[in-house]
Amino acid sequence: MHTRRLNTRLCGLIAVGALAFVTACTAAPDDGSDTRPSKGSSSATAERPESPKSSAALLRAADEGDTDAVRAALRAGADTEVRDDEGRTPLLLAALADQVAAAKVLVAAGADPDAQDEQDDSAWLVTGVTGSVAMARALVPADPDYALLNRYGGTSLIPAGEHGHAAYVREVLRSTDVDVDHVNNLGWTALLEAIILGDGGRDHQQVVSLLLDGGADPELADRDGVTPLAHAERHGYDEIAKLLRNSP
Repeated sequence: MHTRRLNTRLCGLIAVGALAFVTACTAAPDDGSDTRPSKGSSSATAERPESPKSSAALLRAADEGDTDAVRAALRAGADTEVRDDEGRTPLLLAALADQVAAAKVLVAAGADPDAQDEQDDSAWLVTGVTGSVAMARALVPADPDYALLNRYGGTSLIPAGEHGHAAYVREVLRSTDVDVDHVNNLGWTALLEAIILGDGGRDHQQVVSLLLDGGADPELADRDGVTPLAHAERHGYDEIAKLLRNSP
């Protein structure tokens, strides 16, 4: 009799436990959603946190022009706008090193061509220094701000004039709306800088010719009132002086 009561109590406990198990399994309301990450889910990749390792890898790959490593770092979660110790982004490093293929990958990933470093350089602005037409073309799809100013208060066209980058000046005047007569903090336009800081040789002659054809004002003087023609004559740049005299 005692054994029968024990068996009955045991069966009851088992039944209660089974009911609790079923209730726990079905307690959550079925709203049709599945919160489990699916295999190969893109959202899982998008939410992957950025790591210092992937960021450093992206900066290095951009500087070295290693496009495979650039893509790998981006897949690993690296931010296109990560900065090095001098405030330079991967795209700016690629532009400085003229790594065009790497720049194209970064532009396609949404990198900002206007991000400026501690010296106010940006990927677009440094193309005026390097004179790289290929890099300029690679950056145009990113819609850079052509009015963005460097630490001297100048557009990319002004250092291009200084360095005699004729092919670059031609490309920028052809494909952008840059202000050909912008005046920097020194009181110089691209035309004045090409004369004052140029050497009067063939490259700078071509730059002067291109700027004049592009609408540069030959009478726009510096802050001391000295005109481009007066500067050319002072330096003995006869060919440039001739171009200025013949300019309408």
